[in-house]
Amino acid sequence: MSAPREAGPYDPLRLCVYATVALLAWLFGPWAVLGFAALGFAGYWKARRAGLSRSKCLLRDTRLVLAYLGLLAVVALAAIVSPLV
Repeated sequence: MSAPREAGPYDPLRLCVYATVALLAWLFGPWAVLGFAALGFAGYWKARRAGLSRSKCLLRDTRLVLAYLGLLAVVALAAIVSPLV
């Protein structure tokens, strides 16, 4: 039997990750959005094929997550191909 874990202070690592992703998106614009959307889509696609149907993501259903990430990729690609003047 293992010893119970001691509850330590909350580590807001996710907030640091979110800030880093926001910085990269700000620096690289639609290229960063396209890259993160493609990376997320590939990860969810692989997970869905392995049997994941519910996600911890706010959208819950992996099909909705895939649609969302696909839409982000299309919008980013459109922004890259046809930038606003």
